[in-house]
Amino acid sequence: MEKVALISIDFQKGFDDPVWGQRNNPNAEIKIALLLSQWRKNKMPIIHVQHCSVEPNSPLRTGFLGNDFKDEAKPISGEVVFTKTVNSAFIGTDLKSYLEENNIQSLVIAGLTTDHCVSTSTRMAGNYGFNVTLVSDASATFDRKGEDGVHYSAEQIHNIHLASLNGEFCTVKTCEEVLSSIE
Repeated sequence: MEKVALISIDFQKGFDDPVWGQRNNPNAEIKIALLLSQWRKNKMPIIHVQHCSVEPNSPLRTGFLGNDFKDEAKPISGEVVFTKTVNSAFIGTDLKSYLEENNIQSLVIAGLTTDHCVSTSTRMAGNYGFNVTLVSDASATFDRKGEDGVHYSAEQIHNIHLASLNGEFCTVKTCEEVLSSIE
């Protein structure tokens, strides 16, 4: 049977800090908990990615409470954790080697934030030739202001990035679709 790894990206307490602004998809943590539960039940590979910011005031900086994983997405014994300091889970880590050494070609990705670390990691995984599924409702992002001053809602940004990634770097599915495909 083909190995399918779940990659949980940056579900960290620091993303609850108001500094980020308004977020979409408040149920993303519930969805990652469902995915993790099913992967654990089926003894499928799980990989956690943790952003360890090098920015002095970042809520995700090592040593700050915000660097910790959220309760819904905490790794358990035996699950692999890769730490990163940039947007891609592949840069500065051994993730690609780990996947190759463990004969894992299919990835299910979820996390925070859709337009940064999730998108960058998904793009690189697709470019490396992995078969990638991105879980739309187990990912989320925040409002942004464009360089022209236009406000873009978190939902707009989330949906635009999913549309951009789907069919090019991955297949976008809901948590329910992913769970039904592995049960």
